[in-house]
Amino acid sequence: MKIVFFGTADFAVPSLQRMNESDHEVIGVVTAPDRRGGRGRKQRILSPVKNYALENELYLLQPVNLKSEEFVRQLKSLQADIFVVVAFRMLPRMVWSMPPMGTVNLHASLLPEYRGAAPIHHAIINGETETGLTVFKIAEEIDTGDVLCREVVKIEPHDTTGDLHDRMAIAGSKLLLNCIEKWAVGKIDLQTQDDRLASPAPKLFKEFCELDFNQPTALVYNKIRGLSPFPTAHTTIHGQMFKIFQARPELFDEKLVKEPGTLITDEKSYLKIATTDGAVNCLEVQLQGKKKMNIEEFLNGMGNQLPLKAG
Repeated sequence: MKIVFFGTADFAVPSLQRMNESDHEVIGVVTAPDRRGGRGRKQRILSPVKNYALENELYLLQPVNLKSEEFVRQLKSLQADIFVVVAFRMLPRMVWSMPPMGTVNLHASLLPEYRGAAPIHHAIINGETETGLTVFKIAEEIDTGDVLCREVVKIEPHDTTGDLHDRMAIAGSKLLLNCIEKWAVGKIDLQTQDDRLASPAPKLFKEFCELDFNQPTALVYNKIRGLSPFPTAHTTIHGQMFKIFQARPELFDEKLVKEPGTLITDEKSYLKIATTDGAVNCLEVQLQGKKKMNIEEFLNGMGNQLPLKAG
């Protein structure tokens, strides 16, 4: 097969690598335009997919406008058999309908569950014990196309989004290649998604990431690990943002339950924040304007200056 690969984020790189190392031909890679970042926004930042494409001398396209005549002309000239999409933005019909085999997408959930931009985050935040990967044909509405194949992925009790993301990126690359190979020779029957079973996984914004300690420990803990390492759950200490990257849940006997948000610490080795039925024991944190550090490092500088409560 002649493949054009669409992707931007880290999650897409294992899939691109596996296809590039297969018997098929990656004749083009489409990724996001470079962006500016760093101090003064002077640094040019390349997408992980672009870095891989450059290192492996793959033909690269970075359209600003996916509907531009020039981009569409370039795509058509490649005469691909199939377009493959992993961690990319929504494609217009004129693009996804172009190749004879259509366009397939790897999504990090068991569709129709968790349709949207942040399926791994939301699965962990909601306390799921399993999620999965789906390869589907792109259709008009986002994440709604007919399914080629699925694979279940277990979520371990202390998995963060970062942990699960990395495992699923590798597993997804294997599933994707196997799936399109079977699809190419007619060994797969498409399955229509049942919209009645659909659930959303919308993009995450800063306001959503604020912790509410007036909730049970399990809910607070799941939100911490579901938002780690990015965009990161946070509260405030002394009016400054306090991010929590790693924690562990603790349930208390009813007599030991503190007012939610209360800081429980020996000022040296542990810092716990009370919930309605226990606490989250903070392990890796970052105070606004400081570097990320383990809790002993944080308490070494802040232990005797902590307020009574967070938030």
